Amino acid sequence: MRSTTLRKILPGIGTALLLAATSPAHADDPAKILKSMTDYLTSQKTMSATFDSDIEIITPELQKIQFASSGEIKMSRPDKLRVRRTGGYADVELVYDGKLISIYGNNAKSYVQADAPGTIDKMIDALQARSGTGMPGADLLLSNAFDELMATVIEGKHIGQGVVDGVECEHLAFRTPDTDWQIWIEAGAKPVPHKYVITSKTLAGAPQYTLRIKDWKTDALNADVFAFVAPAGATKVDLEGAAIAEFDELPPGTPTGAKK
Repeated sequence: MRSTTLRKILPGIGTALLLAATSPAHADDPAKILKSMTDYLTSQKTMSATFDSDIEIITPELQKIQFASSGEIKMSRPDKLRVRRTGGYADVELVYDGKLISIYGNNAKSYVQADAPGTIDKMIDALQARSGTGMPGADLLLSNAFDELMATVIEGKHIGQGVVDGVECEHLAFRTPDTDWQIWIEAGAKPVPHKYVITSKTLAGAPQYTLRIKDWKTDALNADVFAFVAPAGATKVDLEGAAIAEFDELPPGTPTGAKK
């Protein structure tokens, strides 16, 4: 009798706790918390971090498959960026020095280059427009990150607190017409993101893209970090969408995954 009663009571307790966490009486403004994060990130002259990402795809047979990658990001505002991503299908590095963008594929032992004078924002826009390729957490790096993140948001909630890699975070959830996304932001004076999950609602099976970010640093970076030097034996190839697509996290021919 007692165990049956507990089984009936415990789900109710869980529901009550969730409602309490998301009710206005107990919740902070999610947009305000998000703004504190984007303000902190955009105020940093230099930043570096490591990341792990998982992207899900749904096969024609409705099987959900995950592809995992890891990497590192280094940036110096407003016009220098270096990203390295290693996964099961590609080992790729992007280097941008404010004038030239270089993408090197370690597996292919080849690289492409293109003139791209301007800022990190303009380079990311141009890269995505040319190839449709997304970079891990690129929207978090933009100088107008808050506006980009909130552009199509129709609902936001402060779910409560959570712990990611041992770090206490504020857990936020937002909805847009096409996606639901969640973000975990470090509590306290250093409000950096530690986890970012995007769920695609317009695709069957609602695949997710998950980004976990750690080892945040704001130390000064040597200018040499953003200078591309082609490895010995590497071949320069023409700049084409197929070459840029190697920076994607899915192998060629894979069905569309979660939106990033």
